[in-house]
Amino acid sequence: MTESPVRLDQWLWAARFFKTRALARAAIEGGKIRYDGHAAKPGKRVEPGALIRVQRGWEEMTVTVLSLSARRQGAPEAALLYEETEASRRAREEASAQRKAARDSYAPPQGRPDRRDRGRIIRFQRREKS
Repeated sequence: MTESPVRLDQWLWAARFFKTRALARAAIEGGKIRYDGHAAKPGKRVEPGALIRVQRGWEEMTVTVLSLSARRQGAPEAALLYEETEASRRAREEASAQRKAARDSYAPPQGRPDRRDRGRIIRFQRREKS
């Protein structure tokens, strides 16, 4: 772990939020990363104590930077670079529970639609277009 300046895309890669720096850079440029509540650029210098919001798929995490590193290490060492906020952890767990409940309540159709069902589907799709 180093205290020399580290770019945001490097830090996200070293902290194992993304598999490659290119993916980290794309997430930053796509607005999926917020640094202290503001949009950031990949070259933004990360400082200890900063709040970073990371959105990956369904998950959204807010972490506090504890230390800096430009080198990618094992997961246990990478976890020492940041700490997730309690509010973020709670919100993530609640969202996960809601997704699981919705998935458990879904009942897939028993088979292929018959002629009558296909007619209903076609009428519904026409209604949606207009």
